[in-house]
Amino acid sequence: MFIKLAPSILSADFSDLKNEVKKLEKSGADLVHIDVMDGCFVENITIGAPVIKSLRKNTNLFFDVHLMVINPEKHIEKFIESGADNITVHAETTYHLDALLNRIKSFGKKASVAINPATPICLIENVLGVVDMVLVMTVNPGWGGQKFIHYTLEKIRNLSELRTKKGYDFEIEVDGGINEQTVIECVKAGANVIVAGSYVFENEDIERAIKKLKESVEKLNK
Repeated sequence: MFIKLAPSILSADFSDLKNEVKKLEKSGADLVHIDVMDGCFVENITIGAPVIKSLRKNTNLFFDVHLMVINPEKHIEKFIESGADNITVHAETTYHLDALLNRIKSFGKKASVAINPATPICLIENVLGVVDMVLVMTVNPGWGGQKFIHYTLEKIRNLSELRTKKGYDFEIEVDGGINEQTVIECVKAGANVIVAGSYVFENEDIERAIKKLKESVEKLNK
């Protein structure tokens, strides 16, 4: 199974994001995960479309934009224009999930849905044929550096089984508490897109951190 690594710049040095993204580009990252937080849906506040637009000028890496905001319908065009390649919205933040996902796709972008640890899969089951990816939060959203919530592995397994049963082709992404051990558990459960923030950026050698995660997964294929 080909696994994609998506380092989250939530844990990067915000005073030097341009160079932080450049480091990812040189270190073998497959995507850049960009967490947008509004201080309402989650307590924290991070960056918005103008910052993403500035970063877009400096890299060709795939921008995986994760909107942790209420009323995401109001902001879609801004993030499309900023250079997002994928936009992920939380199922918990909108009353019209199907319409919102299709609206994102109408711009030629990938559209994905995220669910919090306590949110059941049944809330998104009807749009699994529409989405490009399902993001399973493996920590409660809002802050980096949290411990992995192990009961989320069952949701990953259930999504993987449902994908096979229904013939869907969405990817399964995980975000939160990822390290050399939890990445193996997530991949075994069926995840193939791995978001890692603290593990990557709190390591003195970003390239080595990414390499170690990839090596952990590669052992499963032997």
